[in-house]
Amino acid sequence: MLELIIGGYCGLVWLIFIKLKWLPWNIKTQVGAATGAILLAATIIFTINVVSPSSSDVRVMNFVAEIVPRVPGTVTRVAVEGNTMIKKGDVLLEIDNTPYRLRVKELQAKLADATASAKTLWQDLDNAKSNTSAAQAQLDLMKKRLAQAAELAKAGAGNQFDVENFATEVKKAESAVASAKTAEVKVTTKLEGVVGPDLASVAQIKAQLEAAQYDLDSTVIRAPADGYAVNVAVRPGNYLVAMPFKPAMSFVEHEQRILAFFAQNELRYVKPGDKAEVALKTLPGELVFAKVDSIVWATGQGQLVQSGVIPNAPSEMLHAPLAQKFAVKLVPVAKEGEKLPFIPMGSRGGGAVYTEKLAALHLLRMVMIRAQSLVNYLVLKLH
Repeated sequence: MLELIIGGYCGLVWLIFIKLKWLPWNIKTQVGAATGAILLAATIIFTINVVSPSSSDVRVMNFVAEIVPRVPGTVTRVAVEGNTMIKKGDVLLEIDNTPYRLRVKELQAKLADATASAKTLWQDLDNAKSNTSAAQAQLDLMKKRLAQAAELAKAGAGNQFDVENFATEVKKAESAVASAKTAEVKVTTKLEGVVGPDLASVAQIKAQLEAAQYDLDSTVIRAPADGYAVNVAVRPGNYLVAMPFKPAMSFVEHEQRILAFFAQNELRYVKPGDKAEVALKTLPGELVFAKVDSIVWATGQGQLVQSGVIPNAPSEMLHAPLAQKFAVKLVPVAKEGEKLPFIPMGSRGGGAVYTEKLAALHLLRMVMIRAQSLVNYLVLKLH
């Protein structure tokens, strides 16, 4: 498009100076015409680079989840093949669940026993209260007999032996009452120890059973999102451990991020929501339409790492490192009635963002992007 504008300018010069001869074609007008062409080209280039900045470094990125089992065990089934698209929640692989299944059964039995024991506590409480009442009645009777024996002995109608005997019986009855009350308090304390609607003993077994059931469910490893697995080297019989040093496989999520990197002085007018176009080498002749999601206003050169060492200042004779580019996050947008094209992870190419400034000049950038897309058909190598 720039070539067409310069061609039109040259045609205008030819028409004015050569064809119609409105002005003389001498050294001054020739220098002026050449200078005008240079100024026109420079103005267009410098303006379009600001109102419609382009990037030669566009990258397609996917999130990758390393599949590591939460529980150790022997692989019994690998349910997926590599590079096959699957849905979130589909089974990736299964681990031998025998020890975890047996643990669940063991705790289910313990829970049944603890629940039954909890029900008998109310009966134990009734028995303890009955024992306390009986012991208290016996104590009251022995105190009454002791008082009667003491009165008879004082009047000379009884002997001292009966008094001492009933005094001993009173002490025994007091001890029985204390023991009965202790047993009653013990049962009451157990009944008061609750977690939610359950007694503490039952709640403890339920928590252990829930954890065991979670371990059992974890023996089936499922896809964390829509996507496909790669590097599926695990096979039945392999033993997996719950450590991230050696994942079972890598899972590539279907959701993608397109990052375009721009020089630091190109983004003054770019803002979220601006339209963008991307020409990728993996999709020659096609364009991926997108919009600006956000701009990452940060680079590694602006970070100070925490340490006890004072950063070294660069020497005067050394050149400063080149300024790092800022990343612009693009989100692919499908045209109405069409689906987004499949974009391979790691695709590279170029792209442009169209701001709201001087929309008429966007046509130049659009022509350039489309030409770049067509150039992607060429495979430039000799071997």
